[in-house]
Amino acid sequence: MAIKWKNIKMEKIVKKVKEFLKKSLKRNEIWLILGIAGCILGYLLLTDVVSSRYMPTEVNIQEGGFMNLCFAAGFIGLLRFALYYEDRNWNLQSKDFFQEWERKQKKWKIFLGILAGGFLIAAVFYFNYRLRKSWMYGNLSGAYVSVGTVLIQWMICNFVINLYMKKKLQAYMESLEQINQKNLELALRSEQMKVDLISNVSHDLKTPLTSMVGYLELMKKEELTDILSDYVEVIFGKAQKLKEMIDSLFDLAKTSSGNVELKMETLELNCLIQQVQADMADKIAESGREFVVVLTKESTEFVSDNVYMYRIFQNLLENALKYSQEHTRIFLKSSLVEEGKRVRFEITNTAGYPMDFTKEQIVERFGRGDKSRTTEGNGLGLAIVNTYTSALGGTFDVSIDCDQFKASVEFLKYNAFHMEKNVV
Repeated sequence: MAIKWKNIKMEKIVKKVKEFLKKSLKRNEIWLILGIAGCILGYLLLTDVVSSRYMPTEVNIQEGGFMNLCFAAGFIGLLRFALYYEDRNWNLQSKDFFQEWERKQKKWKIFLGILAGGFLIAAVFYFNYRLRKSWMYGNLSGAYVSVGTVLIQWMICNFVINLYMKKKLQAYMESLEQINQKNLELALRSEQMKVDLISNVSHDLKTPLTSMVGYLELMKKEELTDILSDYVEVIFGKAQKLKEMIDSLFDLAKTSSGNVELKMETLELNCLIQQVQADMADKIAESGREFVVVLTKESTEFVSDNVYMYRIFQNLLENALKYSQEHTRIFLKSSLVEEGKRVRFEITNTAGYPMDFTKEQIVERFGRGDKSRTTEGNGLGLAIVNTYTSALGGTFDVSIDCDQFKASVEFLKYNAFHMEKNVV
């Protein structure tokens, strides 16, 4: 019965000790206890090492080693407690975190340097004293141990500070990564919401607008006065432009969402350029611009979707016609790049307005280089080119040199992505 009672009592004691240690670890008080205990033991051993009685060198070195272990445990404990206590309210997500981190690290390094410098001066004075009294003490091992202890403890404390600050910086970087990840998710969600909104609105607008265009066509067939006929023509033209813009928005949103079916087949870049140019012959003639076409004589076959590629070239030509200076030349050029692995088309025109924009701005939806908006256009042409080119695995680039605007698209002649799409 007595043994059972003792076992129960021991279990309670062990449980209380565990609870105390658990709470202490949470409050970092265990570091303070460890620090005080280690420093007391280290100090007792130090007084023995530097005492006036004679001790053999081996004994001084052994005792000095144990003393350094005690001091190391003590200084680590005190330093960890001080660091955690000072930084208990440090906000890792503060915008001034890095400046605060540098300030704290510098402060602790200076404090540690001053403390180590003071102890080192004391150790050097003691060494000098032992040297002068060597006839009394017999050897200088105790003095060497005291100097070495200061240097060893300085290195240990310096390591602890560096490790602590490194962990803080790592925690800050992890928090930044989490914030960036959340921002990225929000941005993607926002972009998807915009795409869905554009798709839904475009779809909802197409139906009534198609009906309006149909009724306008019927009205044009009726006998109207000249004035009403002119009004109907103007309304019909505006409705057609609005319909084109809505169709472009819908296609752009659909392509941006990745919800497209590509019909990949072998195309000829030169033939495609000539076809689009021929289809737009009337617009080109009306514009008064001169087209200079320079096509490579090498084979420009590549694999892509014919409908999307036609739209890309059509938009590039229309963009050049709308925003180029009157009575200037527009250059169309085809070539092979990267040792014939890629086909390239570029179109260059002289702008009819100041070009104070970047590539990122001009390829945004509704982004227009003509900020005065004196020219026709809705700001979707290059956005469509950029989105379609990306969907087809190509690259789209824009470069500006003074008043020269150059747009180019590049596509691999053949690649695995295209070949997997049941190429005709």
